[in-house]
Amino acid sequence: MAAGGAVHAGRRGSIMAAPRQPVAAWGRWFCTAAAPRPWRLFGAMCLLRLPRITQPLEKEEEEMAALMGQIELEKSQYSDHEIRKLEEEEKLRRRKESKYDDDDDEAPGKTVIMAQDLEDKWEQKLLRFKPAPRITDADKNNNRTSLNRKLDRNLMLLVKQKIGNQELWLLPQVEWQPGETLRSTAERAMATFLGDHIQAKILGNAPYGIYKYKFPRAIRTEDNVGAKVFFFKAFLQSDDLSQAELKKDYLWVTKDELGDYLKSEYLKKVNRFLLDL
Repeated sequence: MAAGGAVHAGRRGSIMAAPRQPVAAWGRWFCTAAAPRPWRLFGAMCLLRLPRITQPLEKEEEEMAALMGQIELEKSQYSDHEIRKLEEEEKLRRRKESKYDDDDDEAPGKTVIMAQDLEDKWEQKLLRFKPAPRITDADKNNNRTSLNRKLDRNLMLLVKQKIGNQELWLLPQVEWQPGETLRSTAERAMATFLGDHIQAKILGNAPYGIYKYKFPRAIRTEDNVGAKVFFFKAFLQSDDLSQAELKKDYLWVTKDELGDYLKSEYLKKVNRFLLDL
């Protein structure tokens, strides 16, 4: 049995050893042929101006709001002003019925402002109030370089950048430099196109999306094939861009308008992380 076992082990060894040499050779060939090509890294910033006003209510939303308002009114307690108004109405009623206690009168010569007088004053003030229009001049002129448009929607910053011999609309992006984090690269991209005075709140340290693309053939080489762009997101904190150093070619557009400027594959990646509720 021992001898037989040795012979059997030897046969297994010879059988297993035979295919290993060509497999190793093929593996070395594939590793050499499919060596990864370098990709340049970029950080991009999705800078959003949040809505300034709420969107108009749908019919169902208006009906629900009215119902909830009625329920809240029925279950609510009287405010101090309403209690005061009821007391004054009771005093007036008693006075008309000659049951009013003269000791409760105010001091002679003192001006008394009734709750009803206050309501009349507030009503007149309300009638003079004119709300700002929801449709601005920038909306009427379709001025997409203005922040004062689409007040009930998110607006995203796009800038025109030169990629090879092409000029493309993109989110602000710059190339990563050694020693930087991807977030700091995206921050530098925002500062490059808006200046250092921009006020924005950056959300998190991890990218929200990634887009990989090849460079135009004019600049593409074996060692410089394309780029990987890591998207970060930030909210604009101030609409006052008077001190911002905006470049010449920039736009503030809604999610629906992105298709007018971005290429389809790039747009798909952006839409994955861009919410517009």
